[in-house]
Amino acid sequence: MSPPLLSPQALGKVAVLMGGRSAERPVSLMSGEGVLAALQSQGVDAHAFDPAERELLALKQEGFARVFIALHGRHGEDGTVQGALELLGIPYTGSGVMASSIAMDKVMTKRVWAAEGLPTPRWVWLVAGQQAREQVVAVPDTLGLPLIVKPPREGSSIGISKVQGYSQMQDAVALAAQYDPDVLCEEFIDGIELTCPVLGEGDSARALPVVRIDAPEGKYDFQNKYYTDVVRYGIPSGLSAAEEAEVQRLTLAAYRALGCRGWGRADLMLRTGPGNSDRAIFLLEMNTSPGMTSHSLVPMSARAAGIPYEALCLQLLQGAALDASRPGRSQP
Repeated sequence: MSPPLLSPQALGKVAVLMGGRSAERPVSLMSGEGVLAALQSQGVDAHAFDPAERELLALKQEGFARVFIALHGRHGEDGTVQGALELLGIPYTGSGVMASSIAMDKVMTKRVWAAEGLPTPRWVWLVAGQQAREQVVAVPDTLGLPLIVKPPREGSSIGISKVQGYSQMQDAVALAAQYDPDVLCEEFIDGIELTCPVLGEGDSARALPVVRIDAPEGKYDFQNKYYTDVVRYGIPSGLSAAEEAEVQRLTLAAYRALGCRGWGRADLMLRTGPGNSDRAIFLLEMNTSPGMTSHSLVPMSARAAGIPYEALCLQLLQGAALDASRPGRSQP
């Protein structure tokens, strides 16, 4: 049974963590400003807090009762901030230490999903020290072409490349290695790009409407995600009722397998390409601190489910918790 909802005033002094030191700092600032304004409009005593400019210990010293994490990327959704808040004893939004840490690492996420029998594209992991030319150019022999190269612990499409030929592999790996010493090479799934948010935890978690993403020339990159209006989003997704339900089922299974709580968003592909149009669904990654900007997908899906942005922010804040105070996690 869920605990009773508190009034906005009873939630106490709230810090909205935004900015931070990751490559996604600009997006985090946009997310945080939106969340801050939404919470304040609902009567919450909310304040901006940038961990790149202030020590987290100040949260305790200044009497903050809860934290809304609007950080993205390293030192924000990778379990490090969550661990610090656990030590400080300040409840926070989103997943806990372990789930955040695993979900931030796309290789570890894939290993968990593969162990659970969940579909994810085939991959090759090039760890630091194993990125010599002969090792890099051999990857297409395993995964085929085209393929995707990306840093396994970054988000917002930062450092990602679509490789069409052997000659492009070295540059793609070098770009990804600028953001992460390890590099993830992934089978390219030709088809429809989808995303599906989740709210809640365990058996009570529910999937929100699926969003279809149509980017020009398939380039759903950092620029198109946040700074242009050229990407088209489909809600309803245009999938059949059975396919929509299957995307939601897989998303919930993936979310629960990682032990996520609060909220999250799975990115998926539905294969429809000319070489293989079996319409199989593949899980790409799980975001445990999704964007909350004007272009972001969770607020978009929530609106389609009848949840306004301000109500969504307040609902997420109501669910702020500590790992140490949670009951045992239910099995997926």
